[in-house]
Amino acid sequence: MRNMPMSIGDLSGAAAAAVIAVYAFTGAGKAANETVRAAAAPVADDALPVPVAAVVKKTVPIFLDYVGTTEAIRSVTLQAKVTGYLARQALPDGADVKQGDLLYRLDARDYQAALDQNKAQAAKDTAALEYARVTQERGAILAKQGWATRASYDQATSGLQQSESTLAGDKAAVQQSQLNLDYTEIRAPFAGRLGRSQVHEGALITVAGTAFNTLIQLDPIYATFNPSETDLSRISQALARGPVTAEVLPSDDSGPHLSGKLSFLDNTVDRATGTITARITLDNLGGNVLPGQYVRVRLHVADLKDAVVVPQAALGSSQIGKFVYVMGADNKADQRYLSLGPTEGELVVVTKGLLEGDRVITGNLQNLSAGKSVRPTS
Repeated sequence: MRNMPMSIGDLSGAAAAAVIAVYAFTGAGKAANETVRAAAAPVADDALPVPVAAVVKKTVPIFLDYVGTTEAIRSVTLQAKVTGYLARQALPDGADVKQGDLLYRLDARDYQAALDQNKAQAAKDTAALEYARVTQERGAILAKQGWATRASYDQATSGLQQSESTLAGDKAAVQQSQLNLDYTEIRAPFAGRLGRSQVHEGALITVAGTAFNTLIQLDPIYATFNPSETDLSRISQALARGPVTAEVLPSDDSGPHLSGKLSFLDNTVDRATGTITARITLDNLGGNVLPGQYVRVRLHVADLKDAVVVPQAALGSSQIGKFVYVMGADNKADQRYLSLGPTEGELVVVTKGLLEGDRVITGNLQNLSAGKSVRPTS
């Protein structure tokens, strides 16, 4: 093969091509290195901040919940035992009264006059009795000495006994007159609250025919409810251990919470409803709860010891059931489905699914999902 000589121009073109090739290779390598360095850079922290709470054990009271109504322990209709015109209403409608407080007063002038008349008659007959006693004693002495007959002595003795009987009748009349006078004042038989007055000053009041007002006792007060016969055994077991306490709350939870004890459990189950009547006696200081109100009765029948509890705020719900998110060892949310028991305030008992010491996530649940990286906050 024959060698072809190269010219200076050919050499220049080859050199230029070589330079271009080296430059292209150097640029490509630099770009590749920058891509590798970019891929190896650390990823930004995207862990979700969440509040957490430790799972603890505590003793939880077990309550049976019912709807009940309040009742007054005592309620009376105030009526008069004597006839007369109403002279005065001593206290306004709706007033709280103490036992013995004056509520109404009738015109007492007729009864005062009758009392005075009977007292005068009693005083007259007292004097007659004293004269009869002196006469009888004198007749006894004279009869003993033979200066008076036996018949006169017996007559004097009979006169003394008649005077004693007359005075006894006078004393009874005085006592009756005094009672009638006292009956012109209608007083509170017990502490409680008045209702609306049905009569006013000047009205003629007849015996047992006119109602003045109603008086009800407010403290203590009853809360009556109807537990199911299926709860009867648990209630009976609680009673066997001692007094059964209860909490009573207004139906809308806006009023005062009262406490009391189970004071009555009926002896018969209603066949029509399968329930039994029960009653709580409540302290109602201030009379804030009135008879006839609907209330929620929480009957304390037992205590659940060493119960695992979590905040109710940590619970989520799905078609499968209730669940919580637990902080895993790798700071990732672990979804656990639970079996739940009774509640106590803001806590709920977990019967299956959690252990003491687990950390449950209590907030930011709407942004959580199983396996998501989380960061606990204080």
